[in-house]
Amino acid sequence: MAAAVSAQVCVVGGGPAGLTLALELARRGVEVVVVEQSAHFDRSFRGESISPDSVWLLKQLGILGKVEDQTLVTRRMEITDAGRTVLSADFSRFDQPCPYPMELPQPPLLDALAEEAGALPTFRMLRRAKAVRLLTEGTRVSGVVAQLPDGPVEISAALTVAADGRFSKVREMAGIDYTKIPLERDFVWFKAPMPKEWDLHTYRVRILGDRHGLFIPTVPDLVRIGFNIPKGGLRELRAQGIGALHARIDALAPQAGPGVREHVTSWSDTSMLDIFTTVVPKWWRPGVALIGDAAHTLTPVLGQGVNHAIIDAVTLAPLVARALKGGGAPDARLDTACTRFQSAREASVATARGLQLRQEKAFALASPVAVALRRTAYRTVSASDVLKRRILSGVYYQLQQAVRDGRTRLDLADRSASPSPTGGPQS
Repeated sequence: MAAAVSAQVCVVGGGPAGLTLALELARRGVEVVVVEQSAHFDRSFRGESISPDSVWLLKQLGILGKVEDQTLVTRRMEITDAGRTVLSADFSRFDQPCPYPMELPQPPLLDALAEEAGALPTFRMLRRAKAVRLLTEGTRVSGVVAQLPDGPVEISAALTVAADGRFSKVREMAGIDYTKIPLERDFVWFKAPMPKEWDLHTYRVRILGDRHGLFIPTVPDLVRIGFNIPKGGLRELRAQGIGALHARIDALAPQAGPGVREHVTSWSDTSMLDIFTTVVPKWWRPGVALIGDAAHTLTPVLGQGVNHAIIDAVTLAPLVARALKGGGAPDARLDTACTRFQSAREASVATARGLQLRQEKAFALASPVAVALRRTAYRTVSASDVLKRRILSGVYYQLQQAVRDGRTRLDLADRSASPSPTGGPQS
């Protein structure tokens, strides 16, 4: 017989979205259980880029100070095409409270979020737990069944939140419609030593015809490298041997070549990311809400996945907490909260997706005429502070600017006040 756990909210997935949401709920005294497959967070992640808006949010949440010694500030961005700089941006020129993106490995971020939430009486995390089935009452989801090493557990909850990523199982089990839009490329990722010619604070994009690579400094003195390959083309590339990877880097960024040759000696030193975006018309159904990649999968361009996941979490938390405070059954109030959540977030997500898709198309241009137009477009933006500010502000500073202008009110839980215990998640 399955064990039973009761909570007000069950969050499936202990990534940045899930743990930020759980922390903000627990700070408001909401009983929350997080279902997380891993036994620990010490595993490889690709999403280390933290957008300035998320840097600012982590500071407001009291988390940034716990991990700041493990971050690397990105001060500049540079795009070169065929060896010539076509766009450069200095983030110090943006008058925002937190103007700089950061590189932050996810394990310390997740550890800090889990530690902060774990000190609260209404938070509980089930590790090595996999959501395998949804519980339902009529047409409404009423929780999940999770498989643990010692057996299944039934978690009843007024709201189940899918924070389980781009291949969300909860989204599938809930039958929520979505459209997966595969892009024309995949990405090969790895880390190598930072070339001695490069500084540690510049995000580099290198383009050569229809090939491009991202060269992102990361802690302590490494560079994360990703380069595009045709969709489904990994097998063909690997058949050419690891020398094909080395040649690709030599062509895109010769300075990085020696370090890559020394440290990337086999394909096992790399990972492959299937590039696609996901459009979900409705981010919820009765009893279930989607956040982060489960609601809107984005591409690696400009590190927007983690950013929108964290903003989703701090947007949804106060809406859910207020819905749960009213008397009687909260079902209708939760449905309204989910509707308001999507309404508040989808325009911002659409803006980021649109920019990313335009960049994807620009990177893929191959004909001489198209390449020349691409270079001209980048140079035009680089030469105009107005254009540069408009484009980058729409990606990196949406939230900070909206709060500054009074268009958005940031509703975070009061960290100075201990939540009133409600008994905690009950077993």
